[in-house]
Amino acid sequence: MTAPGPRFDLPETDAFTRPYWDAAAAGHLLVRRCRAAGCGRAHHYPREFCPYCWSEDVAWERASGHGTLYTWSVVHRNDLPPFGARVPYVAAVVDLAEGPRVMTEVVGCDGAALRVGMPVTVAFREAVEGVVVPVFRPRGAGEEGR
Repeated sequence: MTAPGPRFDLPETDAFTRPYWDAAAAGHLLVRRCRAAGCGRAHHYPREFCPYCWSEDVAWERASGHGTLYTWSVVHRNDLPPFGARVPYVAAVVDLAEGPRVMTEVVGCDGAALRVGMPVTVAFREAVEGVVVPVFRPRGAGEEGR
């Protein structure tokens, strides 16, 4: 029996990013927000400083989980494990309500149904036991304002 190959969909966690991945496992999306006077902007991917004003006064903040679809591509071929087993899938960029733009995956719909600017909401997928990653799905009728 051959050992499984490397996985290219699993995060490399460390002490700094642990709160992000722990929150994802609990069903919450976090962003970092600058607390410096005159800035206050949220950012993602998580950094120990504000990429806008360079302040180190930043903190984790629970995001609403709402966003809008900026762009996407339906991937029909990917040779990296385990993506090949999931094709076709939708790789996407989402603008979070808090401001940051994030790279993600859209789940729960056919790629043909997607439209620029459509509302999406965060969902969570267990990649392997104990490792949960945020993904997004179209926000359905009746979810507006949640």
